[in-house]
Amino acid sequence: MNFLTQLINGISLGSVYAIIALGYTMVYGIAKMLNFAHGDVIMVGAYICFFAVSSFDLPPLVGVLLAMIVCTVLGMVIERLAYKPLRQAPSLAVLITAIGVSYFLQNGAQLLWGSNNKMFPAFLTGDALSFLGGELRISVNTVVNVVVCVIIMLVLSWFTGKTKMGKAMRACSEDKGAAQLMGINVDTTISMTFAIGSALAAVAGVLYMSSYPILVPTTGSMPGIKAFTAAVFGGIGSIPGALLGGLLLGVIEIFAGSYISTQLQNAIVFAVLIVVLLVKPTGLLGKQVREKV
Repeated sequence: MNFLTQLINGISLGSVYAIIALGYTMVYGIAKMLNFAHGDVIMVGAYICFFAVSSFDLPPLVGVLLAMIVCTVLGMVIERLAYKPLRQAPSLAVLITAIGVSYFLQNGAQLLWGSNNKMFPAFLTGDALSFLGGELRISVNTVVNVVVCVIIMLVLSWFTGKTKMGKAMRACSEDKGAAQLMGINVDTTISMTFAIGSALAAVAGVLYMSSYPILVPTTGSMPGIKAFTAAVFGGIGSIPGALLGGLLLGVIEIFAGSYISTQLQNAIVFAVLIVVLLVKPTGLLGKQVREKV
């Protein structure tokens, strides 16, 4: 029974990682950039929702929508000011810029909202679901995390496969030059990718804080790194890979903390990633791309 409980907890945490990983995998798949500031967008979304609910007494759903709007605009501004000038720059320049944006957001949050811990309000209250005569209990947080993750994955798969903008994103992912020749506005497509990824980061931030309610300016750092690990684990650039990688990473993390050691929990997670990359460098669902020279 303890095994089932930990498995469910791992799936719940992995669902949040999967939502965050979508931002990484979409941006890399289309713009071929690693947005390491993505974790700090999570933190900004959590702060916006926190103050909307605690200071202005807005309903939780309104706070989430407001966080999504702010993070969407923030993502587009970051792309336009920090990443767009570096489209043709070496990968190292983009990486350094992303780290700089990350520190800028963290320190900006500290100046705006202070460095003291804030207790995120409990939005998801209610009786846990009981199974097997009450021996197995599933919290409301767990149910909401999994349901939201599944809905986002289904909607995103539909969006990229059926809509005009989604097809434009897939075309830019394959070949930005050819897409531009076919009349696709590459700049708008990449900006829309950052907008969608940042909006999902806001949702993930609220879900994460519902389970781990201590909010500080560095809150998004570790979830962001782990979600990037999940994206690489599943195959960065693959939407199903982000889902698979997030779920597996969450289960591995919870099992490692429960059955091995909470102190070695993070080390085990990253060690598993190293093993996977040694065996399959493209990730579990990643595709190997041959470059013509």
